[in-house]
Amino acid sequence: MDRSKSKFIYLLIAALLFAPASGCKRGPSGETKKLGIVASFYPMYIMALNVAKDVPGVAVTNLTPPLTGCLHDYSLTADDMKKLADARVFIANGAGMESFLDQVVAQYPQIRTVRLADGIPLIRGEGSGEDNPHVWVSISLAITEVGNLGREMESIDPSHADLYRKNTAAYVSKLEMLRQRMKTELAPYMGRKIIVFHEAFPYFAKEFALVIGAVVQREPGSEPSARELARTVDSVRKEGIKVLFSEPQYPAASADTISRETGDRVYVLDPAVTGPDDPDAYIRIMENNLEVLKTALSR
Repeated sequence: MDRSKSKFIYLLIAALLFAPASGCKRGPSGETKKLGIVASFYPMYIMALNVAKDVPGVAVTNLTPPLTGCLHDYSLTADDMKKLADARVFIANGAGMESFLDQVVAQYPQIRTVRLADGIPLIRGEGSGEDNPHVWVSISLAITEVGNLGREMESIDPSHADLYRKNTAAYVSKLEMLRQRMKTELAPYMGRKIIVFHEAFPYFAKEFALVIGAVVQREPGSEPSARELARTVDSVRKEGIKVLFSEPQYPAASADTISRETGDRVYVLDPAVTGPDDPDAYIRIMENNLEVLKTALSR
């Protein structure tokens, strides 16, 4: 065999041996490029962990710090910008929850932005007159959001559509079991009035046939005036409301004041906006809410 022919065969074999496998996306360094999913805050992050579970090449990141809570007045940080720069998908609740959502869409047009609350009928806030975005606190609406996310991910990453579909179905099944258990165990308390300290629970209350008698602190961090507290105390006494619910993410000073004036006990109800880095965290938070409600409403 002549030398030129031998050289050609050698180069061909080398090219075949070292060529990257088809279908893999690699960066300049030769590393496989991940499909980066960034979730706006904790409840969206937990949904994404479940829907993208064990999907090859997918990395899920929570944009905001885990103790942030609701995002009504949140401003993006330099660290947030860095996370978004490497993302391909941005998962938001929408419905007015993320104050920075328009900024993300404008600054990162290459990112596919998914608003999970799109299409969900919203409840108007009594004090603000604005749509209430806390839809995930209802288990039924959380199921809707998970389904929306699953379908979006099938479209974005069709090579793994079957796995997204499987993960979505598995998580929805868990949520449906939780919803049924909560409906059964809370049925004896239908129509009971409660007082909450943030407008996070109207969808939750509607789902389980509870009545929110008053919302004391409509915006987190904005303490009610002495007159507002006095009106709430009068309402509690007049209507015989026996249970007050604060939230673990915010100070309970107002709740403690009303408790002292009325003799009612303060309990903690969690809207699942903070928690551990655990795919089952939302379920555990709601299970704990169930036990708290049963204890409080049985008084």
